[in-house]
Amino acid sequence: MSKDNLRRMKSLPLASRLFFSHLLVMIVGVGSLVIIGKLSSPRLFVLHLQQLEGRGLTLRFARTYLVKGFETAWNRSTFWSVIVGTTAAGGLSYWISKRIVQPLTQIEQITQQFAAGQLDERLPPSEIPEINQLANSFNRMAVSLEDVEQRRRDLVSDLTHELRTPLTVLRGYLEELADGQIEPTPVVYQRLAKETRRLERLINDLQELSKAEAGYLPIKIGSVNIRPLLESLVEKFADQILEDGPQLHLDCPEQLPIVLADIDRVEQVLVNLLGNALTYTESGSIIIRAWTESEGAKAFIPRLWIAVTDTGIGLSPEDLPRVFERFWRAEKSRNQHTGGTGIGLAISQRLIELQGGEIEVESQLGVGSTFRFYLPLA
Repeated sequence: MSKDNLRRMKSLPLASRLFFSHLLVMIVGVGSLVIIGKLSSPRLFVLHLQQLEGRGLTLRFARTYLVKGFETAWNRSTFWSVIVGTTAAGGLSYWISKRIVQPLTQIEQITQQFAAGQLDERLPPSEIPEINQLANSFNRMAVSLEDVEQRRRDLVSDLTHELRTPLTVLRGYLEELADGQIEPTPVVYQRLAKETRRLERLINDLQELSKAEAGYLPIKIGSVNIRPLLESLVEKFADQILEDGPQLHLDCPEQLPIVLADIDRVEQVLVNLLGNALTYTESGSIIIRAWTESEGAKAFIPRLWIAVTDTGIGLSPEDLPRVFERFWRAEKSRNQHTGGTGIGLAISQRLIELQGGEIEVESQLGVGSTFRFYLPLA
């Protein structure tokens, strides 16, 4: 086959190539059958006649007639066999090619719709195992991309909501200052600085969350002792609590096992959890607990658990699944006086996961909340 013919074959649709490949195989098979039969059958027939003559049958005068009759019958039967076989094999090849190409054509149509923005499109199952595996892989990818797109839309919506308030405040003050409606007092400048710090904090948190979710946030895992960190955090946050505020306690053994973690990132998570607990707990207590897995039901897993329990406003059951979503805050705590960006817990969750742990939450509305996470032991 010349190079031009090869190029033409490669440019043909898959259905045509499958059909011609089946047809070529069939032609080779039938041609081999005809050639071998044409060459060997008359000789075998003559040999059979000679064997009959050796047994006493007289076929001397009829041999030529019998051989010609056999060749005529062979030619006719071969001709019709080729015609019927070629027709049946060609039709079957065409049907199989269509069956194979049909789901591929459907895949092409759906991928085009998917590329056009119809992310809810899915491939139906196929009877062909390989194509069915391809369809399942595509559907999993489609679900993932649809989720990413939904998260992107939610992020844009939430980010717009978070940016609107400080920008509105800044614009209002600046316009009033420009029009001379208010005096440029230190109080006004402090309010402007507060809103700019809030914008800066939001941008920094978004940048850190983006790095954490992409896996670009540097995590330096090492063997560390968590006990000194817990003691220093209790001492640091105790100075921030008012006399009529909650009591901060540390409840853990004097000796804690060594864990594999990044001490700076663990501190970042605990600072966030303690900050939330102080913000939403007006009275009662905030307790930091630490214990090993041997004290629980899963003693066979080497883990160190750390929990922050408060007696604050708590969360309702329907709010719990959304606690670690970015920009989400419970309605009762969603106010502009806390200064939070609503993505601290999302960052904390990702930081714990990057260290091989997992963070959980238990809460009851009006009773309090418990945020706990574990770290693997060294």
